[in-house]
Amino acid sequence: MGLLLRLAGPLQSWGEHSVFGHRDTLRFPTRSGLIGIFAAAEGRPRGTPLDDYDSLRLTIRIDRPGIIMRDYHTIGGGYPRELTVPTAEGKRRQPGSETILTHRYYCSDAVFVVAVEGPSERIDAIARALESPYWPVYLGRRSCPPDQPLLLNGDVDDPVVHLLTRVPVARRPPRPDAPYELDFVTEGTRGDAESVAQLTDVPQTFSRLERKFRTRTVSIAPRPVPAELWSKATNAYHDALIEYIQEAR
Repeated sequence: MGLLLRLAGPLQSWGEHSVFGHRDTLRFPTRSGLIGIFAAAEGRPRGTPLDDYDSLRLTIRIDRPGIIMRDYHTIGGGYPRELTVPTAEGKRRQPGSETILTHRYYCSDAVFVVAVEGPSERIDAIARALESPYWPVYLGRRSCPPDQPLLLNGDVDDPVVHLLTRVPVARRPPRPDAPYELDFVTEGTRGDAESVAQLTDVPQTFSRLERKFRTRTVSIAPRPVPAELWSKATNAYHDALIEYIQEAR
């Protein structure tokens, strides 16, 4: 049993090894980012055990990978020394080093569809929470609210089959000489994968003081998607998406 999510918005950011002033993003949603969405929707405080999310299996269809965008931040420049950002010791920075620089990366104009499989009781609870989230959900960061609809189908026998055969594609058809294929991100190692990666994105705790993550293996492989699921115009895609949602109810 499973559910289907559509992750779309002006900006998304799925960091995997962000440190200090460098906040990276992968080109597809991380497991920690998706678990964060579920935990926020269910109203779980930071530090709550996340063990019951371990049974979930995630498959991501990349409809539009988007464009990687860098947001260059400066903090504290041009202020009197007493108003600049303090150091960890509570002191003020020396003249010439008051400005803090950060580089934050985003996926712009990306669209992903995620199949979530797992025990029926967990899928039911997550689907109900996504329909009426306890806390707002974001696409990786608070500056990245999701477009609607977010939850496409909360009760699917085989959501991966729906990704392959039924869910409309948010992308124009390929050139006449190109195949109707999309990249799929699956957990584990696939024999037909074009790339395999080790990611440190399995959350054990979201505690502010001691975040912990485990590693996992993911495979990225192109898979065929029927031509009738691709739309030549934005309005046609929206109409097909609404029709799919209505049929799922």
